[in-house]
Amino acid sequence: MASFVISGLKPLPLFYDRPVVSRNSSKPRFLLTNKSNPDLKTTNRVGFSSGVSRKWGLNVSAPLRVASIGEDEGRDERNHGFNGFGEEKEEAGFDPGAAPPFKLADIRAAIPKHCWVKDPWKSMSYVVRDVAVVFGLAAAAGYLNNWLVWPLYWAAQGTMFWALFVLGHDCGHGSFSNNPKLNSVVGHLLHSSILVPYHGWRISHRTHHQNHGHVENDESWHPLSENIYRSLDNATRTLRFMLPFPMLAYPFYLWNRSPGKSGSHFDPNSNLFVPSEREDVITSTACWTAMAAILVGLGFTMGPMQLLKLYGIPYVIFVMWLDLVTYLHHHGHEEKLPWYRGKEWSYLRGGLTTLDRDYGWINNIHHDIGTHVIHHLFPQIPHYHLIEATEAAKPVLGKYYREPKRSGPLPLHLIGNLMTSLKKDHFVSDDGDVVYYQTDPELHEPSNL
Repeated sequence: MASFVISGLKPLPLFYDRPVVSRNSSKPRFLLTNKSNPDLKTTNRVGFSSGVSRKWGLNVSAPLRVASIGEDEGRDERNHGFNGFGEEKEEAGFDPGAAPPFKLADIRAAIPKHCWVKDPWKSMSYVVRDVAVVFGLAAAAGYLNNWLVWPLYWAAQGTMFWALFVLGHDCGHGSFSNNPKLNSVVGHLLHSSILVPYHGWRISHRTHHQNHGHVENDESWHPLSENIYRSLDNATRTLRFMLPFPMLAYPFYLWNRSPGKSGSHFDPNSNLFVPSEREDVITSTACWTAMAAILVGLGFTMGPMQLLKLYGIPYVIFVMWLDLVTYLHHHGHEEKLPWYRGKEWSYLRGGLTTLDRDYGWINNIHHDIGTHVIHHLFPQIPHYHLIEATEAAKPVLGKYYREPKRSGPLPLHLIGNLMTSLKKDHFVSDDGDVVYYQTDPELHEPSNL
């Protein structure tokens, strides 16, 4: 089961094609100069901080402040008609795999300046609100202790755990505030409380953002190449593509990552990290261990069954929320979307393959994480400005922005999107720089289950 997977967060460093670690150097390769790729230019005026950690009190290290994203040059090259899909889209008048006619700087210029402003008091107010709701729900459920109430509590509390995760996610991006110490302390408290190693996940999520839409280098629910897909045994394929197993993947991902990749979010020597991040990972793993110890103590105090009802089942609901949202922000659109590799990939083109989703009443509860396209392109924008920023950017994005289907009070329509995608989106070709998901017609046959 450990080999089926999804998705990580240091402010994004400069974008280079393969941010892998060289064990012969103390720096990740994405911090080294790469003059051969014109799409990954840097300047002295714009760009990201170096990604080096600063040390703070309480042995909690924090990322540097995120600077603005520079201009993404884009490319005119296209890979038409791969697997027959590009030609079909050209006939319809729009090729989603083509290089866009605008640049990252054009999108940025369309977003009002105040959307970039981070208000730490406002951010903290969301933390206070969510923490108060979490403790209130637990107190009410424990007091009533009624089997008619418990299922409602599990759904509500699992959703609130997910909301806490999103706020911790914002801390890792640096969109919570301009104070790195505040971001790191709040991020550790929020993520450790729901058994997420803050720095370990933050760093891998950084890799996801800086490589979004890249077949091999992306980190979160990236597609399997046909070669890797064919190498999986039937049981692993079933675990990855048959519900409910993919929606329970996150804890296994934290320990073992995705098929074709190795490493653990808890191991400071994992190839997910560079040597300068070792102490960060140790700190977060220690916080995670402390939370696990607290839960063991609570199990002895209140009994394992009560702990399961108050914390265990809501944790499972939280995991399902995380896997569902992460998957559907990159899969399940009515039309197939491209994935890139090689010369065709760029930060802008990869980011434009992400999807916004409407979650109905849940939008406000989980801090508008469904407004995902602009978040992926500009992760330093606070969540409370994402809707306005998206509306301002739509005229620039044009057809490259895919309007989400409106949801009812609860996003039940997304279940259909999820099921359809899991039945069709199985692997991409081993060849080609612009590829689309293909289907294994034998996967869901009874003999293969």
